[in-house]
Amino acid sequence: MASGTIKKIVGDRGFGFIQQAEGDDLFFHRSAVTGTTFEQLTEGQAVTYEKAMDPRRNKESAQKVPPA
Repeated sequence: MASGTIKKIVGDRGFGFIQQAEGDDLFFHRSAVTGTTFEQLTEGQAVTYEKAMDPRRNKESAQKVPPA
């Protein structure tokens, strides 16, 4: 699993972005959050995640996103 920090949360839309150690920010959807609820995540919080290809956006996104 990779690790990063939550850069931005768009709570009313149910998604956010993870700042990776290297590379572009990574999108995540509220359904990818595990071990806690989406509403409990905060900007700047450390998380771990797995990268997966999002077929709808044809880009990588984060899956299995629990707090670190």
